[in-house]
Amino acid sequence: MTRAQLLERGVSHSTIAYWVQTGRLIPVHAGVYAVGHVQTTPTARAAAAVLAAGPDAALSHDSAAANWGLRRWPAVPEVVTTTCCQIRRPGIRGHRSRTLTRHDIRRQAGIRTTSPARTIADIARRLTDRQLTRAVNDARLAGILPPTELQHLLAHCPRAARLVDPGDGATRSPGEDRLRAFLTAHGFTGWRMNRWVAGHEVDVLFPAQKVILEFDGWDFHRDRASFENDRERDAATTAVGHVTVRLTGPRLRANPHREADRLHAIIEARRGPPPSNG
Repeated sequence: MTRAQLLERGVSHSTIAYWVQTGRLIPVHAGVYAVGHVQTTPTARAAAAVLAAGPDAALSHDSAAANWGLRRWPAVPEVVTTTCCQIRRPGIRGHRSRTLTRHDIRRQAGIRTTSPARTIADIARRLTDRQLTRAVNDARLAGILPPTELQHLLAHCPRAARLVDPGDGATRSPGEDRLRAFLTAHGFTGWRMNRWVAGHEVDVLFPAQKVILEFDGWDFHRDRASFENDRERDAATTAVGHVTVRLTGPRLRANPHREADRLHAIIEARRGPPPSNG
């Protein structure tokens, strides 16, 4: 609790001083107290930092991302505020923003926190393209970045707009992120991710040519059950006229251009001959 909150509840200055002396209130930051005992969890430290930074402050950047489940907790809590005097405190990494609005604030785990869209935009400079793609799609999969918020993020973060297609489903793994980047970089069009064919969900589908593209990562395909499931899926999709192309990480890293040329050739062959003029 803050000193202001205690005073609002009718606790006098002298009583606050006595409670501090007896250990009932334990100073965490100037004017911010733990009641009875100090909690050392990242969430508790984050909550105290927001209280210390003032009434308009919110958890931000990596701390906000961690509170939303998108990143690990940083060693020092990060907060953002529209003022500058409140954030110069030991043990708090403060940011001042002139663009912070009420629309950017949510309450997560009981803490004022920047929204997922604002949070991802704030940390985008700290992330590689792969990390940024994963953060956006993890937020979509978690249900904390609905379409309207996604559009808000893409409008304010050009890098995210380049990496994420709002019209396609969210990718669910780094492997799917690599597939999307590969297809985009090599000029493939007309594909969709995570579509269903013959009762099986496939990584990428070219619906017009009935070509399926699967990313085979060793971590997900090294047991017998996965091996059998893949063969069952291939048989079921082949029975309805689809062909499956499987790519692996080592092949994409070693020679992506060869893999792209091969896939282009397969897709072109599936288009069929051009219509005759006769």
